[in-house]
Amino acid sequence: MARGPRKTLEEKIEAKQELIESLETRLESEREELEELQREKRLKELENVENLMEETGLDPEAIAEILKEYVKDKQSA
Repeated sequence: MARGPRKTLEEKIEAKQELIESLETRLESEREELEELQREKRLKELENVENLMEETGLDPEAIAEILKEYVKDKQSA
């Protein structure tokens, strides 16, 4: 049973190039979406720190010092 005309080598090459270009476009789109999600995550984390600062009345330097002490204690334990 005949399947129709076979693609020429040039047509196969062109089809592969189009597929690769399409995949590259998709990959770039996915990378941009990933970067946006990472930015959103970072903003939420920073909002949590900001809320903590407001709740405790501590300034960024005091929080940094507390964290340094915490890390130092953890490392020595």
